[in-house]
Amino acid sequence: MQYIDQTITGIDGTPAHFTGYVIDNSPEVDPNRRRPAVLVIPGGGYEMTSDREAEPIALKFVGAGYNAFVLRYSCKPSLYPTALLEAAEAMRLIRTHADEWHTDPERIAVIGFSAGGHLAANLATTAGDEDEQAHGYDPDEVRPNALMLGYPVVTSGPLAHRGSFDALLGPDRKDDQAWLDKLSIEKHIDAKTPPVFAWHTVPDDCVPMENTLMLVSACKAAHVPVEAHLFPEGGHGLALGTEETAWGGKGNIFPCIQVWPKLAIDWLGRLFD
Repeated sequence: MQYIDQTITGIDGTPAHFTGYVIDNSPEVDPNRRRPAVLVIPGGGYEMTSDREAEPIALKFVGAGYNAFVLRYSCKPSLYPTALLEAAEAMRLIRTHADEWHTDPERIAVIGFSAGGHLAANLATTAGDEDEQAHGYDPDEVRPNALMLGYPVVTSGPLAHRGSFDALLGPDRKDDQAWLDKLSIEKHIDAKTPPVFAWHTVPDDCVPMENTLMLVSACKAAHVPVEAHLFPEGGHGLALGTEETAWGGKGNIFPCIQVWPKLAIDWLGRLFD
């Protein structure tokens, strides 16, 4: 396996960390295999990036035969669009190195959690297209082929996780309705949005499940294929819902949500088949 470790420098000079887990091809199987890939974007309210939603998630997909990459993007005090442009650069790196990393550039998914889900959706929808273009990216060239979300921050409206938008926009823009509308994902889902998989827990008291319901409704209206799962137990930030990713190695362990990686991998397999 190749282990990729690179730094992406944000537009404000802060470092983002890009790591990759690239499975070696075998002459016994298929020496020319090009695998699909997943870019993992952890959450953390745009104030940090969670360890629990980074490598453990990537390794789940590696175990299913995907090359996996993790972006630890710049957070507060870095402001929009720093993290978005780092995500665009991460996608550019994966596609530019597709031959070296024997990755299929047309089968790349992004998966984001909580605020990382907002960033993943910002990249996948047209919400950030103008800002990407302004910094030299072709949005269509860095748009993923599939979008997967766990308990995502979606709306900037009444059911928003306000702290995420405050950290993302900073004190001068956090109450500016034009900026909030620009970054409210449900307002920017259209024909360019790739197929979506999402999951949430009903009792989530941090990012209300209605964020995912808004996402589903917007996808339906735009004729974007979507699969969504609501689980009856658990709160926010559950990652895998196992001891491996539980806070402090205990608590937040909910067997009912532990099926989501299989559901996501099965969905992605059907999509990329």
